[in-house]
Amino acid sequence: MWPFSSKKGVSGFSWSSTAEQVTHGIDATGLTAIVTGASSGIGVETTRVLALRGAHVVMGVRNMVAAKEVKDTILKDIPSAKVDAIELDLSSLDSVKKFASEFNSSGRPLNILINNAGIMACPFKLSKDNIELQFATNHIGHFLLTNLLLDTMKKTTRESKKEGRIVNVASEAHRFAYPEGIRFDKINDQPSYNNWRAYGQSKLANILHANQLTKHLKEDGVNITANSLHPGTITTNLFRHNNAVNGLINVIGKLVMKNIQQGAATTCYVALHPQVKGVSGEYFSDSNVFKTTPHGKDADLAKKLWDFSINLVKQK
Repeated sequence: MWPFSSKKGVSGFSWSSTAEQVTHGIDATGLTAIVTGASSGIGVETTRVLALRGAHVVMGVRNMVAAKEVKDTILKDIPSAKVDAIELDLSSLDSVKKFASEFNSSGRPLNILINNAGIMACPFKLSKDNIELQFATNHIGHFLLTNLLLDTMKKTTRESKKEGRIVNVASEAHRFAYPEGIRFDKINDQPSYNNWRAYGQSKLANILHANQLTKHLKEDGVNITANSLHPGTITTNLFRHNNAVNGLINVIGKLVMKNIQQGAATTCYVALHPQVKGVSGEYFSDSNVFKTTPHGKDADLAKKLWDFSINLVKQK
């Protein structure tokens, strides 16, 4: 355990706070949330804790068998939980469109969208839509998903008079993106591809997406916020593409890394806590507002990424 792990920030929470602790006493009954990547890692705990607090959670998952197992486990512990699953592969724009269409046509409200799913530092590969896989999965898929669900969120906000919240799970790895931040002209350039920098690039994109979305939502006068966060370094299967790192984590992970309960804390805090009401365009870590990089606050870069993403989605 790190010495700073119990030092509380302004919010009253710290590195070691768990998802249950940061949502203690919060009643989310009547709220509907979508959590992508909900069948593994912190997505499972995020789903469980939101359901524990009374929210109806819709899991967006690639593996429906795994989703059923998660749902069954949650219902065993929380019989009153409302949990459903819809198939979603963020690396496929067709899958994203299908998910959004199914959700929007269901008539369900949408109060909270948690863009959690992600892959990390995988070898170079193109998605089905010919976009570098990490950028496609971590950013473009969530970018399109958010846009396609926004009208439903706006309708819910108007009718319920409750604030909507969009939460992008980014990472401190955004500090290690390519020097230029986003390589707009080299997204698919295999010779210069670096798996870790490409991951950092996709996580920087998550932050910039939330920032630019905040600007659009404010211009529209809509009561919806958009924030990004670092969940912490967690012992999850995100490291599956890195055998050496994975081995090291198995040995020392429990000493220096957050567990799943701690890893889901900041997501649940930003999604549910009253302290975050009205807060938008911020970056959080350890359930507190945290500083990002100059790239992470670059408004011009955020707008350029937004326009680039819109054009990329339109072409597919």
